[in-house]
Order: sequence, then structure tokens, then C-alpha cells
Amino acid sequence: MAHFAQVSNGIVQNVIVLGNDVCGEPDVQYPETEPRGQAFIASLGLTGTWLQTSYNNNFRGQYAGIGYLYDATLDIFKPPTTEDDNG
Repeated sequence: MAHFAQVSNGIVQNVIVLGNDVCGEPDVQYPETEPRGQAFIASLGLTGTWLQTSYNNNFRGQYAGIGYLYDATLDIFKPPTTEDDNG
């Protein structure tokens, strides 16, 4: 299975799962699976920025959950911060 996170303004809005056949897995691996998944998502009429996320934390830091942050500079997903984290 391939997991994709919809990112808007650096925040994960949604996460969906695509079948292996859509991305070419297991014969094709990340990062080559990402554009295949993005094309499929677009064909469904889903708009926005969709980035592949790893359920097993194999890439992009960790699995993206709704509300997680995407750091484009580091190309990683991070858990949201809380006010308790700052003090």
C-alpha cells in the first residue's frame, strides 16, 4: 500500500491509501512511486499537493497524520507542536 498526505500551507489535511497496483509496487519503489500516485490522485479529481508518506517511517522522517507539519526544507513530516512544547 502507498500512503499520500494532502498538504496545504505546510499542514497535513488528509491522508489516503492507494493500492500497490496504482504506484507499481513492489516492482517500483519510492521516490518513483510518488509521481505515479500523484497522477492517479489527480485523475480522481482530488486537487492540492499530495506527497507520499511512509507508514514504516522509511522516508520523510515519519508517517504523516492529519494536523502534522511538513517541513519542505528538510522534506520531512513532523508532529504538530503544542504550547506545552514551548515552555
